[in-house]
Amino acid sequence: MGRCSFDYRYLLLIAVVPFIYIQMRLFATQSYYADRIADAIEAENQCTRQTRLFIDQISEQQGQILALEEGKKHQDQECGQLRALVQDLERKGLKKLVDDVEVPVAAVVVMACNRADYLDRTIKSILKYQTPVASRYPLFISQDGADPNVKSTSLSYNQLTYMQHLDFEPVHTERPGELIAYYKIARHYKWALDQLFYEHKFNRVIILEDDMEIAPDFFDYFEAGAALLDSDKSIMAISSWNDNGQRQFVYDPNVLYRSDFFPGLGWMLSKSTWDELSPKWPEAYPSGIGSSMGQFFKQYLEPIKLNDVQVDWKSIDLSYLEEEKYVKHFADLLKKAMPVHGADAILKAYNIDGDVRIFYRDQPDFERIASQFGIFDEWKDGVPRTAYKGVVVFRYQTQRRVFLVGPDSLQKLGISVSSLTFLLTSKLMP
Repeated sequence: MGRCSFDYRYLLLIAVVPFIYIQMRLFATQSYYADRIADAIEAENQCTRQTRLFIDQISEQQGQILALEEGKKHQDQECGQLRALVQDLERKGLKKLVDDVEVPVAAVVVMACNRADYLDRTIKSILKYQTPVASRYPLFISQDGADPNVKSTSLSYNQLTYMQHLDFEPVHTERPGELIAYYKIARHYKWALDQLFYEHKFNRVIILEDDMEIAPDFFDYFEAGAALLDSDKSIMAISSWNDNGQRQFVYDPNVLYRSDFFPGLGWMLSKSTWDELSPKWPEAYPSGIGSSMGQFFKQYLEPIKLNDVQVDWKSIDLSYLEEEKYVKHFADLLKKAMPVHGADAILKAYNIDGDVRIFYRDQPDFERIASQFGIFDEWKDGVPRTAYKGVVVFRYQTQRRVFLVGPDSLQKLGISVSSLTFLLTSKLMP
């Protein structure tokens, strides 16, 4: 019988190897899933922490919202208290302290070009009386051209506003021999007034030359005139200048006259009037504005008397200057004047105690009489300087008025010859 030599240990070894392999695979799988589970747990914990952080932030923001709402309630309460206080102040008449913003009466503009020394003197004269009322009369310097001394002089004053007009457009005169200066002046005036009325929005503008000085009642006068300018649309401008204002021809600083002749110096214009003038402003020779080149300075301008009386214009009733009233007012003055005839009119006028009137036939006759007295004998566009309805009035050495009366002045003033004759007869009665 044969002997079996197979060893069961080999069989056991073969069986153990797969078992060990399976166990190792199971361990690896368990480790993998254990790591996955750990990662999931960590992610869950992280999510939980973030959720709690968000909850904390939301809680904090809710607290801030509640605080803001509470603050808003307090602000609303304070605003309500302030509104009640303002209403109480208004009831007590103190609202004016907050709401009363002073509107300027007029801008004051000095028209300058290349005379720095004259301009400096004019600025000093204006500031002497303008400083206390600066908010009602803002001061401007408008320079035509680029003269450096005029510019530096203007900018050396912080109480004014400087404007510069630079005009490089060539000038083409309408007639041979005309001065270019007249065209330059016209352009400068239009530019400056457009700036002040349309850019700076002023309702009125006072225009001065760079060689003028103002009187102590200058601003009070224009404030009183502003009301008249606004109410009477027949008035084109208010002027502080009198062409026949030499010392021997003036007497009463309280008396004003209407005139059909535009003086062109120291005048105030309203925006409504400029709205009409600006579109048709002439290329040259604006009426009463020009470059005299000194032709009248020594004889007529230098002797002008600057008013030195502080007139209380606010207390004076200027309604007599309104168009309808003034015709009668002026006619009454003229009718009371004594007539003077003949070549020796000056001597006769001097010997009459009271106002006198002298008739002139035409321009040459007016020039002859005017030169005898020494007043301006110039005419422009058929109108003598300072004339109203053809009548030129001035004082002669005393309070005596002299009326130079044109050929159709009586008719324009509604004066009949019979009323004059009757008046003269009554004056000659013993």
